[in-house]
Amino acid sequence: MRNHGRLLLTLALVPVAGQAQQTDKPAAAPVHYPTEVFAQVPAFERPQLSPNGKAMAAKIAIAGTQYFAIMPVEGGKPRLIGTGDVDLNWWRWVNDEWLVIGVGQVVPVGGDEWYVSRAFGVPANGGKIVKLASADAGQNADDVIWYADDGSPRVLMASQTAIYRNEPGFWPHVEEVNVSTGKRKIVQQGREGVWNWYADGGGTVRMGIGVSDDGRSRRVLYRDTARDAFRVIDRARTHKETLTVPSLFLKEPGKALTISDDEGGYSALYELDVATLKRGKQLFATKGFDIAGLRRDASGYDYVGIDVLQDRPGVVWTDPEMAAMQKTIAAKIKGGSPRIVSLSRDRKTAMVEVGGADAPGGFFLYQAAGETMDQLSVNNAAIGLKRVHPVRTIRYKAKDGLEIAAVLTLPRADTKNAALIVMPHGGPFARDAEDWDWWTQFLADRGYAVVQPNYRGSSGYGTPFTEKGQNQWGLAMQDDLNDAVTALAKEGIADPKRVCMVGASYGGYAAMRAAQRDGKLYRCAVSYAGVSDLNRMKRHDSSFLFAGARQDWLKMQAPDLKGVSPGNFAKDFSIPMLMVHGKKDRVVPIVQSREMVEELRAARKDVTYIEQPAADHHFTRSEDRLQFLKALETFLAKHNPA
Repeated sequence: MRNHGRLLLTLALVPVAGQAQQTDKPAAAPVHYPTEVFAQVPAFERPQLSPNGKAMAAKIAIAGTQYFAIMPVEGGKPRLIGTGDVDLNWWRWVNDEWLVIGVGQVVPVGGDEWYVSRAFGVPANGGKIVKLASADAGQNADDVIWYADDGSPRVLMASQTAIYRNEPGFWPHVEEVNVSTGKRKIVQQGREGVWNWYADGGGTVRMGIGVSDDGRSRRVLYRDTARDAFRVIDRARTHKETLTVPSLFLKEPGKALTISDDEGGYSALYELDVATLKRGKQLFATKGFDIAGLRRDASGYDYVGIDVLQDRPGVVWTDPEMAAMQKTIAAKIKGGSPRIVSLSRDRKTAMVEVGGADAPGGFFLYQAAGETMDQLSVNNAAIGLKRVHPVRTIRYKAKDGLEIAAVLTLPRADTKNAALIVMPHGGPFARDAEDWDWWTQFLADRGYAVVQPNYRGSSGYGTPFTEKGQNQWGLAMQDDLNDAVTALAKEGIADPKRVCMVGASYGGYAAMRAAQRDGKLYRCAVSYAGVSDLNRMKRHDSSFLFAGARQDWLKMQAPDLKGVSPGNFAKDFSIPMLMVHGKKDRVVPIVQSREMVEELRAARKDVTYIEQPAADHHFTRSEDRLQFLKALETFLAKHNPA
């Protein structure tokens, strides 16, 4: 058994002085916005109303740095919490006086670096922040699985009390925690192999997901009531098998709802009999798309809406009262796409986001009593609520006939035979949709057409479409990107002789692969935090829990990982490359870029490399965004001018 000290995270209160002022009436838009405009982090991010609707909590940006803020909705000085190098991952109101926030940080453990998560209770009106994890908490101690609905400051939280597999307390147990005092009591002991616990609306732990050490086999443990013993209701013995998992527990024992695939392989909402695992009536589906999740009601036993992500994100409100509110709000916004993002418990006050793919937009407060809409914040002070460059979804055929959806952003000006940027998304199990994107809007502002293909393997288009990406990293997935060039050239939108690929994470990998494999089609390539060596990534993953499943998944992505890794073929790169990577990237190790650059330079290839000392994987700082955009603009002007 190995020894370890306490794993500590700290937060700091920050004075309000120096808070930036929002510009209610920005000046008329210039021909081109300054680069700094697109580099701004959102002024307001993920706002949540308190249960009584009198206060809100959100990330806010001050001078390019994000803070956690709690503020009254009627105006007044916010309470700011600066996190420094600690990630602020999530937050939620527990009652009108208290919130819980989840944070994470890389800390040294046994000569290595580990990502450690913690939860804190935060009083809304000032006072001491309360650490909710015990002194001997392990790596993960921020999994809040239930919030009291009676006004008391109670939550259920799953956490470890050890960080090594052979120590007692490694598998998470569940405690009821008073967030105002930090006092706790165990309600569910940890069980061998169970990594995640789930509770119903009343606070009873009803389900656990068990995983073998290598991650290859999984099981679902379930019980109807707190008096019952857990029993295994489903197993999956390989990565190809799926589990039937309740998504929402109903009040009636043994009854639940589940999100699972329909006959066409698209996820939909069904009734579920937990005893027999038999699906009942289909309750909701979106033709040609997966559904994105449930909006639960205040009780936790029912839902009021469904999150959908078709060509653009949205919510279908199944509750009649909420549907009526959405209709009333939509009537007040001309040409906008308002989304209710947070709601008071009595549904009299709503936080509404207004904006779209062509506008960064802002947030409004809706009061049902007078049907009023008051502006709270714009996300970008320079752009305000104006529209910038038009965005739409197109569909084209890949070489093998597969239909590919892609998001197309065009400059306001002439779009005939424009210089083109192909921008594949990260993941690759992810997707792009018609939503505000500061990269694409910046590039369109500089005169480029930008296409974001949802290549095979992307999420949201059903399981069969996702499975078509297996064994196709850098192969058919790459061909799908190239086929977008052909389609846009045929339409006269893009000039096929002026094309560059720009991407981050998996998109960065695809950009390197394009430079190595398809240089005749592209004039240049740009990788932000890209993966260059898949076998190195597999070795990196081997040090984590459930490594077997991680490695199985990676091996499924290509028949020969070495053969599709650009890092092994520096001599084949035939076009200039810009590579950028943040030193604080916790998703893709920076060595993936460093070694690629070293190989390219040794092969005397044209590569420009920038390391950002304080940047992470997600561009959470304006300073890093600005440096990247300036380098990108200079690089493109030289190698693929608009």
